[in-house]
Amino acid sequence: MQVVIAPLDGSELALAVRHVDGGKPLELEEADLDSLLYVVSGSGSLALEGTEEELGRGAAALVLAGEHASISGDGLELAHATVGARVDRHAPLGPRETIARLDTDRAERALGQRAYQLLFGPHNGSTRATLFAGFLPPGRAPWHYHLYDEIVFVPEGPGRLHRRGSEIELAAGSAFRLRPREVHVVENASADRDMTVVGLFTPAGSPSAAYLAEEP
Repeated sequence: MQVVIAPLDGSELALAVRHVDGGKPLELEEADLDSLLYVVSGSGSLALEGTEEELGRGAAALVLAGEHASISGDGLELAHATVGARVDRHAPLGPRETIARLDTDRAERALGQRAYQLLFGPHNGSTRATLFAGFLPPGRAPWHYHLYDEIVFVPEGPGRLHRRGSEIELAAGSAFRLRPREVHVVENASADRDMTVVGLFTPAGSPSAAYLAEEP
């Protein structure tokens, strides 16, 4: 396991990258942590509470605190985000799902020309946090901030994270944390193709809830 975003005082979110490649399956069982996983590459399967689901690139999975999951795979790379119990929980809005899959046809409009797809949230069983995929066209959005606590994983670059006073290059496998009200811009540095990012934030809600900020 490679820890990418370590736990932080005042935040219930953390992120690791895990690899499963034949042999011994990855066993997940956390008493207090919800796990939300995103398949970066490879293929495999997830066994959870008597059911089994196929995993492939762009699939996401939800394992709630107290549940036991077994993940088998062939060259499977997972972004594994966790959220602790000390968060404001959202009321459930729909039936529990175990697997969600990336589908740009289901994208909704966000800030500027950007779009997103909800993978997990109160609508399908994740009441502690929302997991989403963001689709960024070349260029950058206006400076803005969110009210939620967030971790963002970058499956493919190139991109840049702009904060006031700093700029960080985003390659494949990069990740970063955004604290509530932290003014920022995520830039797609490609000239001709969209960039996908995967974000997890709490309290659960809508990824489109952004507030414009003045230019630095």
